Amino acid sequence: MTQLVLPLQLADHAVFASFLDHGNETLVSTLASLSAGDTGQGCWLWGAPATGKTHLLQAVCDRAGDRSVYLPLAMLAQAGPGILEGLASRTLVCIDDIGQIVGQDAWEVGLFNLFNDLQESGGQLIVAARAAPRECGIVLADLASRMSRLPVFQIHALDEQQRVAALKLRARHRGLDLPDDTAAYMLRRSRRDMASLYELLDKLDLEALRAQRRLTIPFVREVLQRDANH
Repeated sequence: MTQLVLPLQLADHAVFASFLDHGNETLVSTLASLSAGDTGQGCWLWGAPATGKTHLLQAVCDRAGDRSVYLPLAMLAQAGPGILEGLASRTLVCIDDIGQIVGQDAWEVGLFNLFNDLQESGGQLIVAARAAPRECGIVLADLASRMSRLPVFQIHALDEQQRVAALKLRARHRGLDLPDDTAAYMLRRSRRDMASLYELLDKLDLEALRAQRRLTIPFVREVLQRDANH
């Protein structure tokens, strides 16, 4: 086991069943196979912010359970590369926001050693970033070479119709009925990235539960207006 017990809780919604895979079917299928125990090379997934990278890494760990570990480097970078020690005991190591530590010598050496240890132990590395390996700014040539061996997938952003479908899927996963017109209204009245839309859906879920109301356009308008006045 790892020398450091990482106090990280996966988000309850971050599972494969709540991720709309439209345009990303091959990536999701690859990650699902890896998380189920199939052998492979791991992978590198990249895309713009709020396109689902964190969701997918956490979905892998949700399905793989104790065979996996999730490392959000945006949260853990200041802890130092010592947190990587012993992680090769896991079958799957999922590293989020690798861009947070590229260019830092100790971190890059630590990741290089982890990559090699995982290869020797039969484990796999899954990395999420905002750019492909060769455009990510890795300085250590040996690490850049190792990372470039991983299968690379770009996450494609959803269009407006697919965002409505993604919202409805997330709502169903939470046991909510989200009508099409309400979902479309949310897109018009909120920031359009999926992270913001999901955050709004979470808030509406709580408000609807408190008020014993359905997710209608008048109810959503009421909540948004109340927030705007605070």
